Amino acid sequence: MVRAIVLVTSPKKLIAARLRKVKSVYESFPVSGQFDAVAKIQVEQLSEIKEITTEIQKINGVERTETMIEV
Repeated sequence: MVRAIVLVTSPKKLIAARLRKVKSVYESFPVSGQFDAVAKIQVEQLSEIKEITTEIQKINGVERTETMIEV
């Protein structure tokens, strides 16, 4: 099991709710600071993380993401 955190910048107020609809996102919530939301993802293979982050980046309103993989 591979887990990662995706930090998202978006002017959309409900972006955290949209993130929850993405496959493999098991938790998301708004945050204050440089980023607007956090999505926690869990996948079987490391290679799947790129697919999930690409899907997140395609969400309307997502301006930037930063992904941190648990080591």
